[in-house]
Amino acid sequence: MSRTTGSQPRVLIVDDEHDVADTQALKLGERYETTVVYSGQAALDTTGPAFDAVLLDRRMPDVHGDDVLSQLRERGYEGVVIMLTAVDADLNILEMPFDDYLQKPVDQSTLLSTLDQHLDRSGEDSKLDEYFRISSKLSVLESEKSASQLDASTEYTKLKERARELESELRAENDDFEELKETHQSISRN
Repeated sequence: MSRTTGSQPRVLIVDDEHDVADTQALKLGERYETTVVYSGQAALDTTGPAFDAVLLDRRMPDVHGDDVLSQLRERGYEGVVIMLTAVDADLNILEMPFDDYLQKPVDQSTLLSTLDQHLDRSGEDSKLDEYFRISSKLSVLESEKSASQLDASTEYTKLKERARELESELRAENDDFEELKETHQSISRN
């Protein structure tokens, strides 16, 4: 994390729709220091270790959010990336390196609780972080796709099994795992 004790976490908001991005900044303004950019290229030019999190739209005309995400991770950005989009999730999200996936419109409560959850504990337990990343993907896909579509996906099956393995290990290692899991599951991702 880049922030010092007591300072507000810094969040970069990336959306080509100015009104949407500005509204998100207003929703977060009391709890987070926000910076807004309106294109994928601007996100690539701006993002760095000074930002604790990025809220990233997927569909942008200059550089697609999926490409922005890939390039950020290739450059070594380790902060939280939350895809915040109106694009319906497809099986291609299984391999994407984001931390969470929220479908627009997103209310202030959901936005704040998602960021709080990721930033309050980011990096503390890599196994728990991995479990939450996987759970987010599974939750979104299970609400968007039929059981037969999911069952036909080898990647989905592997990810589901990995989630079960992690859950078993985390239950044994963390007394508060069930509470953490319930909090994560209480976030509406679609």
